[in-house]
Amino acid sequence: MAEQRRTERLDQPREPRGIKLPRFDAEAFGRWSEGIARGMGTANFIVVMTVVITIWFVWNTLAPADLRFDPYTFTFLTLVLSLQASYAAPLILLAQNRQADRDRVALEEDRRRATAQKADTEYLAREIAALRIALGEVATRDFLRSELARLAEELDEAGQRRQRLERRQQEKDSRQERRGQRPTDGVGLDEPRDDLDGDFAPDRPDGTGPRRSEG
Repeated sequence: MAEQRRTERLDQPREPRGIKLPRFDAEAFGRWSEGIARGMGTANFIVVMTVVITIWFVWNTLAPADLRFDPYTFTFLTLVLSLQASYAAPLILLAQNRQADRDRVALEEDRRRATAQKADTEYLAREIAALRIALGEVATRDFLRSELARLAEELDEAGQRRQRLERRQQEKDSRQERRGQRPTDGVGLDEPRDDLDGDFAPDRPDGTGPRRSEG
């Protein structure tokens, strides 16, 4: 006892005390229970069980007395059926629990996929809306043609205005040139020409400037 106390250490976990149950593979046992529950839920099991019980009844009723292993009231058959029912119910419940776990996992996976699909759909909807907005701002062929036609018209109008301005400038220059010429009626080009009243005379080459009269 003292040696056992000396071997116990506080820095190590204590081993659990009590009855140790045998360990088994829960997954393998669950698959086995599902197989039994799946077999018991078929028509073949019902037919086979009915045939076995019928043979049991007939044998223990019509057979010789020394060969009957379960005479009337069929106590052993009742015990067998009770054991079968007592084990069948937990096995069926275990199979149902495993199926519920699988259904829950599948439901969570479906929910996750639905969420991801919804997010992808919303992303694609936003991208399509952005593409529509971008395509609305892109110049189309008809828009380019109309803009080029309008630009050509503006260039034609600008050219026509420039030509009109040039003609006006030319006409103005020609009028100024005609006004600047002196008449050649016997008077020298370098001699001044008296005005009609004698008060003004041209003192410029073009004959437009005034000149004061002497006196």
